[in-house]
Amino acid sequence: MADKTFTYSDVSAHSTKKDLYIVVHDKVYDSSSFVDEHPGGEEVLLDVGGQDATEAFEDVGHSDEAREILEGLLVGKLERKEGDPKPKSYAQANASVANSDGASSGVGLYAIVLVGAALAFGAYKYLQAQQGEQ
Repeated sequence: MADKTFTYSDVSAHSTKKDLYIVVHDKVYDSSSFVDEHPGGEEVLLDVGGQDATEAFEDVGHSDEAREILEGLLVGKLERKEGDPKPKSYAQANASVANSDGASSGVGLYAIVLVGAALAFGAYKYLQAQQGEQ
């Protein structure tokens, strides 16, 4: 059954809770039977139903057990045609996310350290003034 090929338009017709196909790495999976069991909730699957869910699947960092479950849901391969949405490059997506997250978290960290240092200095001066009055 996993030898069957699907077009993107075939897959997109399966986007309801009772009939839900997803694509991960150009393999088509029938996740209808797993919707209620998904640890992240049914909405996570419904959001990517009938679409290429590769990026969403990889971003979460699924366990080996989750990957085994996914293989049990395999129904075929995706045959991409001209005009189909292009798959997002996972490596490029991760690189750009890492760069933007790294830069913004670094600036945020410096801001927190700066505010903490200012508060510590203010507390030090306040306590010095209190001791000087005694």
